[in-house]
Amino acid sequence: MQPTKMPMYQPGLMQQPFLQQPGLVQQPAMVPQPGMTGAAPGGFQVGAPAVAEESYIENILRFNKGKIGTFYYTVEGSKEWNSVVFRGRVETAGRDHIILSDPKTGRRFLLLMVNLSWAEFEEPINYPNIPVPQQVKAILTDGDMPTFPSARNEQSQG
Repeated sequence: MQPTKMPMYQPGLMQQPFLQQPGLVQQPAMVPQPGMTGAAPGGFQVGAPAVAEESYIENILRFNKGKIGTFYYTVEGSKEWNSVVFRGRVETAGRDHIILSDPKTGRRFLLLMVNLSWAEFEEPINYPNIPVPQQVKAILTDGDMPTFPSARNEQSQG
């Protein structure tokens, strides 16, 4: 019996589900994620426009890299560690974690975002300046937003 090939993980490419017939080994199709460029498995060039950075909390923390903050955590279901406070310098942040360092000792902490309640900084917080498309600006400033009838209005008409 020969070993079966496992699909290789490639960052930035999303694996699509595939059907497999008994006795056949298939490779899943790879679809590029937005903002990714490079050669696709078939050898052709794939390019997508870069996506503007969104204001997720990890991006806001990255904009404040190097600043010292106080981070308040809540751990539900724990009587001993229900509320925990960390104070440290923002080293980096990912989708699900923050890495802080203690400026006095240099000790580093890897903290989960899921338990973060809020953060405080003693200096202004840098915030990503996200460009707003002109069509959206026009709707927001002109007040020309589409309105939908409420259930109450529909009942009174019927």
